[in-house]
Amino acid sequence: MAGVSLAVLATAGGLVACSSTSGSGSSSSASQAAGGGTYAIWDPYPQYDKSSEWVKLLEACGTQAGVKVERTSYDTSDLTNKALLAAQQGNSPDVLIVDNPVVSTLAEAGVLTTTEETKLDISAIAPNLLAAGQSGGKTYGVPIGANTLALYYNKGVLEKAGVDIASVKDWTSLTAALEKVKGAGKKGITFSAIGTEEGSFQFLPWFWGSGAQLTKLDSAEGVSAVALWSDWLEKGYAPNSVINNTQTTSWQEFASGDFAFAENGTWQLANAKKAGFEYGIIPVPGKGGGTAPAPTGGEFVSIPVQQDTARYATSQKLVTCLTSPDNSLTTTTTLSYIAPTEAVQAKQVAATPDLKVWVDAVKAAKGRTSDDLGTKYPKISEPMWGGVQAALSGSKSPQEAMAAAQSAAASAIQ
Repeated sequence: MAGVSLAVLATAGGLVACSSTSGSGSSSSASQAAGGGTYAIWDPYPQYDKSSEWVKLLEACGTQAGVKVERTSYDTSDLTNKALLAAQQGNSPDVLIVDNPVVSTLAEAGVLTTTEETKLDISAIAPNLLAAGQSGGKTYGVPIGANTLALYYNKGVLEKAGVDIASVKDWTSLTAALEKVKGAGKKGITFSAIGTEEGSFQFLPWFWGSGAQLTKLDSAEGVSAVALWSDWLEKGYAPNSVINNTQTTSWQEFASGDFAFAENGTWQLANAKKAGFEYGIIPVPGKGGGTAPAPTGGEFVSIPVQQDTARYATSQKLVTCLTSPDNSLTTTTTLSYIAPTEAVQAKQVAATPDLKVWVDAVKAAKGRTSDDLGTKYPKISEPMWGGVQAALSGSKSPQEAMAAAQSAAASAIQ
């Protein structure tokens, strides 16, 4: 899925070995650390080739640091596996760019250094974005940018249904709008509720927007979020296809022009401009109003542990270059992200006013592994998406579904 990373949090056991030439930790020399030599950077952006702005920036940062950059790119889940295995072999890359939920997994495995160890400046980073890369009170990298979720809407469909978008401020008013849309012969809302992390990612704004906490899946608030979605399906405001929809297929439904709303991300902005109809964007509303906290997507730039600690000084220069205010506008534009600092966010909005709603959404967002959940998160997320699936399919009531989810997640939550 373009522009967002939802990693499978894997373990290193039984993984296929990666080439020992990709990393540089075990074969470095003191002279290379002091200046010159080759520094390995691994990223999850295989869609960008050597001619891309992203790779040009990597090379420019290497030149600025006085070294040659050797870039290796993997799919997101594969990158996690490779990073864990390389660490076991003492052959980690010098710089590692990973999906933010993976940071706590790698930190707990002893793969990453802290920003304090490597003297990375994180003072200008928004605290809610930085939290996704924190574990045990320590910070393990710098966010390169963030994306999140909001509601796209079709202006024509809403006008035909007599819905004023300014009236949509909470769950009650949104549901009332969906009822009008259905009455006008159009379709209400589409989203992704698939039984994977992608489904949890899309459910979290509603779950958090109800006031629920991930440590209590079966709270009255959490159950109300599942009930909202299941009621929409039961009343025909959302299609049954959401149970199997990915974010891509749900976008394709919205792009057909028949739906009033679609929950999707920053990465669909370019596609929205090509959709052939007038659209707008509003934040996902909280149950009682306001902007619901949506989960942050996006990667952290981290420095893995090296046997030769003298390499950290140059790695720090590379990370600082990649995340500097001067380069942040380039990287976030290239990767379809919102910048992690207010100064660069202001530049993004000045250049592209459409990004204002996304900046506001990112400011309200939170990391999936925040609240000191860390590696507990995937053990909670899987039962949660299972509960949502059970409720939407009608096999369990929302209360029963979330009670079962809480029971399944209990060992992780304790």
